[in-house]
Amino acid sequence: MRKLGIAVLGAVLLCLVGSALAGRFIGPGVLHPLKVPVSGSRLVRIDEMLQRVHAVRVDFPVTAPDGAVLHGWRIRAATPNGSWLLLFHGVGDNRTGTGVFAEFLLSTGYSVVMMDSRAHGESGGDLATYGWKERYDTASVVNALESSENVRHVFALGVSMGAAIALQSAAVDSRIEAVVAEDPLANLREISYDYAGLHRSPLLGKTLFRPATIEALHAMANAGRFDPNQVSPEGAVALRAFPVLLICGTADRTIPCRHARMIFNAAGGPKELWIVQGAQHASAYGQSPAEYQSRVLNFLSKYAS
Repeated sequence: MRKLGIAVLGAVLLCLVGSALAGRFIGPGVLHPLKVPVSGSRLVRIDEMLQRVHAVRVDFPVTAPDGAVLHGWRIRAATPNGSWLLLFHGVGDNRTGTGVFAEFLLSTGYSVVMMDSRAHGESGGDLATYGWKERYDTASVVNALESSENVRHVFALGVSMGAAIALQSAAVDSRIEAVVAEDPLANLREISYDYAGLHRSPLLGKTLFRPATIEALHAMANAGRFDPNQVSPEGAVALRAFPVLLICGTADRTIPCRHARMIFNAAGGPKELWIVQGAQHASAYGQSPAEYQSRVLNFLSKYAS
């Protein structure tokens, strides 16, 4: 019995040490997502979509506060209503990933800005910081938009990492009047529990694999020179009371619905939460496209008058 106890203790210690080492290597890697090119079939699909809605994309380079050049498109609706949507893609994606949203928005009079987030697509910047730097990138995008277009209202729609960026951007820029956020993380520490828990249970990330979360966040802070604890959409909605429509899927194991619920509970302004039955990560639109469009357009109409 004593030998068994020692063996179990040794296994637990080995697991703790192993998870800490894994976190030390994984942390910096999170800041360097894979770059997906804005080309090929993705670009063809965007141009086909623009033909359907009778709109034209205009190249829209914007210089971020730290000098990084962000690339994207400015697309005015064929019959513009004066409102603009800033569209934010997920990690490891690029602006073309928001094409399905752009289509129904453009067809109903909303003009859109589709940007590659820093360190993604064609944009500069060597690190993705999940909103720490990106929120101020957004302010530069709005500045450039207002200098080139007649803008009545500015809204934002983002998915996953893009949702987190959209929420944090609205917290520091009052020109963003409302945000639609699908599958946003509540904060980096909370999402680290999901990743350390192998997308099975955050409890594993808070207990047995806790060293991985500690080391990953510490390594991220050293590599990115920012405090990961300050990356917090949950804190953003408490900082400024802007309207939010939060969307999450019941089958999402990547960023489970508890994140959206945490943000919803913290939000100080008008708020809505739509939980999509059976939807996996970033797939609410594919699960219920007609309802997705209806809910988003109804939400925006409340603030676009």
